Amino acid sequence: MNNLTIVEFFDQVIDQLNITAKTRKNYRSAFNCYLRSPLENLAFDQLRKREIIELTGLLPPPTRYLTLMVLRTIYREANDREMTDSNPVISIRLPKWECKKREFLTWPELVKIDFGKQTERIQFLALHGLRWGEAAALRPEDCRDGLIHITKSIHGETKTKSGRRTVPQLSPFVEFPLYQNTIALHLKEYGVTVHSLRRTYAYLLKESQVHVTTAARLMGHANPLITLAIYTQVRDEEILQSGEAISRLINPLVSKMP
Repeated sequence: MNNLTIVEFFDQVIDQLNITAKTRKNYRSAFNCYLRSPLENLAFDQLRKREIIELTGLLPPPTRYLTLMVLRTIYREANDREMTDSNPVISIRLPKWECKKREFLTWPELVKIDFGKQTERIQFLALHGLRWGEAAALRPEDCRDGLIHITKSIHGETKTKSGRRTVPQLSPFVEFPLYQNTIALHLKEYGVTVHSLRRTYAYLLKESQVHVTTAARLMGHANPLITLAIYTQVRDEEILQSGEAISRLINPLVSKMP
């Protein structure tokens, strides 16, 4: 096994990694697109940091991040198996990129729209914060005692361990198809995506003054900072409302000044 190339090792261990089916699919895609050909005949000790930087340097930040994560995982597994002591990836900084502000519809905005046959499904997603894969895997028996028990995805396991959760059931169960194309088409007209409905749910939690740590559990976020980033997103009307609130507070005080 110690004579395996990086590519041969990847092909052997990818199915053994303790990752979700979706992550495994993404790792395979990144490896096949950007790493398989240039690393085909290289052993672990032959790959240098400079070569990795040159290999990934021109990739878009999200793609570069994923590709470096694949390499980090491969070298970690090789280190654990004592195939090599080297790890040229570990000292390479993962890229940072600025995520564009992702728009979403608030619940009051959403309920005013008639999405036809997809209305119940769209509202269900917005009221419970499910990822599409989780919703498509949901069955009537998962909805009981006023709670929705999210334990699986169409990809197998939930995206993370935190994805296994229960959320309050706020609308009747509705069955989802495997593919989101039809719903995505309805939402596109309003400048949002299916995933935007999770942000609608997060914003609903924020407006209901649900604490961010509780919201993180309800959203199935492994990292509460992800939830916090949504909570700190401010819509234009909130800025106006804050000005009105401050005015109501200071006006009585100003009127009493000599």
